[in-house]
Amino acid sequence: MTTHGFALTARGPYDFAATLRFVEHWPAASLLPSDGRTLRFAFCPEHDWLPTGVAVTAAPGGVRVETTRPAGPGLRGEVARILSLDVDGAGFEQVGGADPVLGELRAAHPGLRPICFWTPWEAAVWAVIVQRSSMHIAATLKRRIAEKFGARIVVDDAEHPVFPPPVTLADADGFGLPAQKEEWIRGLARAALDGVLTSEYLRGVPPEEALAELRALPGVGPFSAGLILIRGAGAPDAFPGDEPRLFGLLREAYGLPDDTSPREFRKLAEAWRPFRSWASFLFRAGS
Repeated sequence: MTTHGFALTARGPYDFAATLRFVEHWPAASLLPSDGRTLRFAFCPEHDWLPTGVAVTAAPGGVRVETTRPAGPGLRGEVARILSLDVDGAGFEQVGGADPVLGELRAAHPGLRPICFWTPWEAAVWAVIVQRSSMHIAATLKRRIAEKFGARIVVDDAEHPVFPPPVTLADADGFGLPAQKEEWIRGLARAALDGVLTSEYLRGVPPEEALAELRALPGVGPFSAGLILIRGAGAPDAFPGDEPRLFGLLREAYGLPDDTSPREFRKLAEAWRPFRSWASFLFRAGS
């Protein structure tokens, strides 16, 4: 198999080993087999939606990336977004220094940055599949969709299915899901083809506007909207409007009363700007 390599340099602290440890326990990731040193995945990057295999390893100052096809600026940018290496993380140290609770958490997980879904499109589909389901069941259903509708690609001498691009699912049926969820996925596919459900668009508008537009999409509520923007598009400075699990973690970490309102949580998160997403991710990852 011919591969094409490039390097991504981290600006600010970064620990690739911490990324590997996190994704090992993230069912949504659809990872390919790992040797404990390599992050392998296959996806359809949104700049052209062509199946691509990726293998990432640690390198001095960042990572080394091997891809199954030539990596132009679009593909490089998408891999950087997935690893949160498209953001200068140096300022996150200062944010942690100004908030002792966050600072202690950051010190316990030095260099851990958010790892994102391969595309906002995949994040949105995951958000639909996982509703009223466990993550492990949702992972199985998502894999079955990839096996039925997706292309197959060889990564490190093994063939793997790739989750299909939106054009494949826009008019498809037979996903193995309830009819309502299948209709939602077809609507999300059309939104992705229209350019709304893409990183470029979602990170090009203010976070509050992006969240509002996502909530208007079929099957997307407040929690799903935050997931798509933060863990799909990789927006570094957004705060989810409704995430009970995160709110519970913040109540415990900061000693807040049980009746703390979402507004008070948003006020607390103001101190984390411009890394509200990164801080929220650390609280979840450290739980």
